[in-house]
Amino acid sequence: MRNEVIVVGTGGTIASTTNSQGARVPTLTTAELVARCGTGVGVRAVDAASLDSSSMTLADIDALASLVEQLLDCAPAITITHGTDSLAETALALDLMHASAKPVVLTGAQLPADHDRADGPGNLRGAIEAAADPANSSQGVLVHFGGKTLPARGLYKSSTTSLTPFGLTTGEPSPRPAPVPRAPLAGVNVPILRAWPGADGALVDYVASTGPDGIVVEALGSGNVSDRMGGALRRAVDAGIPVVVATSVPDGGVEFAYGGAGGGATLGAAGAIASGALSPGQARIALATAIATGTDPSHFF
Repeated sequence: MRNEVIVVGTGGTIASTTNSQGARVPTLTTAELVARCGTGVGVRAVDAASLDSSSMTLADIDALASLVEQLLDCAPAITITHGTDSLAETALALDLMHASAKPVVLTGAQLPADHDRADGPGNLRGAIEAAADPANSSQGVLVHFGGKTLPARGLYKSSTTSLTPFGLTTGEPSPRPAPVPRAPLAGVNVPILRAWPGADGALVDYVASTGPDGIVVEALGSGNVSDRMGGALRRAVDAGIPVVVATSVPDGGVEFAYGGAGGGATLGAAGAIASGALSPGQARIALATAIATGTDPSHFF
């Protein structure tokens, strides 16, 4: 077994420079990122992808999960560089099927590599050190960013500009469910539908008619929707479509409490699932994982 932490690069702002049109595009290799970060830990660099993380598909997550599983056979820990747009979703996808005690730590950057205050080198150096720290064994998948190391579960991006853009929806770590055996997520269809005050049920009814594998609704408040949207969601549940109710509110999570046709308590009584600490994006990943692995969705929420 080799002793180096393996750094896997997937693109994102951390690997980006600014082109002649002023747009940020991934250009740096993982080896170049490692060379710039000044780590004193033994490292081996592996290039996996060069993506803007807003383009990260479930198939891309499958490929990354497979690579991580293979690399953990020959390394004590892994650090992954990733774009911030979907970093929280990828981290949870890896965590839900991460049974190894070996650390996996994701990081990224808010500023491109050619910025005079680039934060990527410091973030990567800290993530490598976090991955090499024995105290992080058996902690599941972690994210190191802006000097903080956080669990994947309940993570969300709270700012488009802050150099410490990640937090936990409930402000503290949530209990981590037991990991499940890895299965491919590609092909699982779980859309996210946004609620708004007074919304009718047409969008939900249309999506349900297309036969999705599940639906996540980005509800209001602690998990509430309008009366008519609530009726449509109940029809979807009755049709056998798993429905998870998350919230557009960044902090606090979802706990079903309110009555009425679109209230969370009513939706829960009809069979919808509260997302708890998971944001809409993470709820989509958790529901897709449940469907792909044949796991009762309540295991993840």
